[in-house]
Amino acid sequence: MSANHSEMAEEQKRAKEVIKVIEKKIEELGDQTGGLHGEIVSIKRDFWDDVTVNFEDSAEAAETHASMKQQAEVLSERERSYRHAKEQLLTMKKLQQSPYFGRIDFVESGERTEDRIYLGVGSLLDDSGEHYLIYDWRAPVSSLYYDYGPGPCSYNTPSGSVGGEMTLKRQFIIRGNHIRSMFDTGVTIGDELLQEVLGNQSDAQMKSIVATIQREQNLIIRNERARLLIVQGAAGSGKTSAALQRVAYLLYRYRETLNADQIVLFSPNPMFNSYVATVLPELGEQNMGQTTYQQYLEHRLGRSFTLEDPFEQMEYTLTGMDDPSYEARIQGIQYKSSAEFMRLIDDYAHELGEAGMSFKPVKFRGRTLVSADEIAVKFYALNRSIPIANRLRETAEWLLKELTRLAKLERKRKWVEAEIELLDQEEYLGAYQDLRRKSKFSPESFDDYQAEKDYLSAMVVQERFKRIRKNVKRMKFISVPAIYMNLFRQSGCQNVQLPDGWARISDYTLHRLQEGIMPYEDATPYLYLQEKLEGFQVNTSVKHVFIDEAQDYSFFQFAYLKRIFPMSRLTVLGDLNQSIFAHSANRNGFAALAELYKEEETERIELLRSYRSTRPIVAFTSRMISGGDRIEPFNRDGKEPEIAEAESDEQLYDMIASRIGELLEEGAKSVAVICKTAQESERVYGTLLATISDLRLIAKETVAFEPGAVVIPAYLAKGVEFDAVIIPDASEERYSRESERKLFYTACTRAMHELYIYYQRNKTPFLQ
Repeated sequence: MSANHSEMAEEQKRAKEVIKVIEKKIEELGDQTGGLHGEIVSIKRDFWDDVTVNFEDSAEAAETHASMKQQAEVLSERERSYRHAKEQLLTMKKLQQSPYFGRIDFVESGERTEDRIYLGVGSLLDDSGEHYLIYDWRAPVSSLYYDYGPGPCSYNTPSGSVGGEMTLKRQFIIRGNHIRSMFDTGVTIGDELLQEVLGNQSDAQMKSIVATIQREQNLIIRNERARLLIVQGAAGSGKTSAALQRVAYLLYRYRETLNADQIVLFSPNPMFNSYVATVLPELGEQNMGQTTYQQYLEHRLGRSFTLEDPFEQMEYTLTGMDDPSYEARIQGIQYKSSAEFMRLIDDYAHELGEAGMSFKPVKFRGRTLVSADEIAVKFYALNRSIPIANRLRETAEWLLKELTRLAKLERKRKWVEAEIELLDQEEYLGAYQDLRRKSKFSPESFDDYQAEKDYLSAMVVQERFKRIRKNVKRMKFISVPAIYMNLFRQSGCQNVQLPDGWARISDYTLHRLQEGIMPYEDATPYLYLQEKLEGFQVNTSVKHVFIDEAQDYSFFQFAYLKRIFPMSRLTVLGDLNQSIFAHSANRNGFAALAELYKEEETERIELLRSYRSTRPIVAFTSRMISGGDRIEPFNRDGKEPEIAEAESDEQLYDMIASRIGELLEEGAKSVAVICKTAQESERVYGTLLATISDLRLIAKETVAFEPGAVVIPAYLAKGVEFDAVIIPDASEERYSRESERKLFYTACTRAMHELYIYYQRNKTPFLQ
């Protein structure tokens, strides 16, 4: 129900008063940051003038050290104050644009007076510094706004639960000091506010949604109990937005013990990172670490192999049906993603403790210093009850000692004398100074030719052996590629049943690896085996890991991430109806992931309401998938999706070009022509470019999301939304296999306001 005119006048008066306080704070903080910046510049400029420097004796040196430390501490304190004031200034400027979006009146149990609590993107105190004019949306009391309507309610604080009654829940749309609309509402955030936010055109970057967080999203944001939080959400249900608000909440709630560097987001592609990059800064928080799983794999394996990415794998699964190896590859993708393959590697690694390790000889200048056989003999002579990783470390220590012994013998070789003659004056002088420091020679005795030669020989050999020693420390004497390939030369392992198509899977895998190409489905198992042998490279500083589009991860990948982030809580967000990768079919929902955690550590939240698309689009797309009738469309009207047949390619492209022109003319900020594959995208883009000169092609290398008209493969459009979507070819020839249903659904659900589908001859059965 709407508030009456007198209440509107009262609220308008308050809004103007609050804006005055904000403007005063902005002026004060502007002066403060300017003054602090000047002080910092002055301290840096005059640093050495204000420090007493004297190293004549130990007392003077101590005084000099104390003087430098004091000056450095003053500088550090000023820089901290400047950063804090700058952050406050940014928050005040955001509040100046829209001071708050909600109000709740709350009477705590046992109290008679009610508190009026106004919510915004940051906190604001009055001039006395004792009373809140605005509460940060992440404050404990603010959860009442998202979780309850008027009536009995409670909220959690670090010291316990606080109960009471909410007597009013009010929402605002405020721009500057002007209230554009105001309405009282129940438990859900009012449709009026959502209508305004969702009815806007899409932008190049995701926006903050703190004013429109729904109760089910708030459960995600404020969850502090679960070690594994699984969010299954329909397309457009606000999964990613809620996850980013969750990051902001955690940074606020644990600001004394958690910083942005201790949070990592695995996103689906680099363009998505750009798309969400402004959400946390909008809320006054630093961005957490953002990467893709592929970037992590490249970091670990990029020097050893040409690493295939998931989009190359996807392109192959969609276009490679004529390849004789196609069935073996698909079967291999699914098997290598499974718990069974992980068990096979565990069993194989155990067997390697007894026999079968492959080593590389340690070579220098084309000669073998330590042969692979010698290393194997040493390794297998060690106590076999000791874990392989520990035995390898002992073997590395033995190799380093051997290199020290061999280096002494190497000094007598002719190449060393030749290298000494090539030393420049600077290197020679450095050796001379080293000898003086070590007090082995007086300036006079350095003329001793033999002593000089011995020292320089040792120096030259030591320098040339540095790389070998470094490689030994990094376990480069193990041939992990050979060990991994030998797994596929086996006909079986002791405790694991191999799949029926193992021979064909093995032939395909060996062929690719021998070419120096690492198939995407092999990258994680390869790293897992390597770390089973060498010891896991764990990151214990990261406290929270977020995985978006989690339905595209395999069980094996989840298990591996759990091993390398052992101290982290995991938040995974996905939609099983958008499982488009071949390995996705290998999992029964997120059940396999949940098996990695204790039941009491795991919580599941399901989001069924879709906010992205209009009601007609949600009703249309939900009929394409099993269980689609459970998806609840938000009540936002719009055009019905349009399906049209083209008689020829020429007519098809004319229809698409004409539609793009009309949409842009009508004010659409983003129009996407979504194709099935990269191949199709390139062809469509090349044809349309003659008519639409500012059309852009989105490829897997694209890192920035920009508005306008684009052509993009469906698998790169995941997680992103557009004002209007055009499907250029929804024919039966293009989309007919059941495995492509979810890809087609994903493409259609990118549309916020309008959806156009074209086809020639017969349309896809998914539209029947």
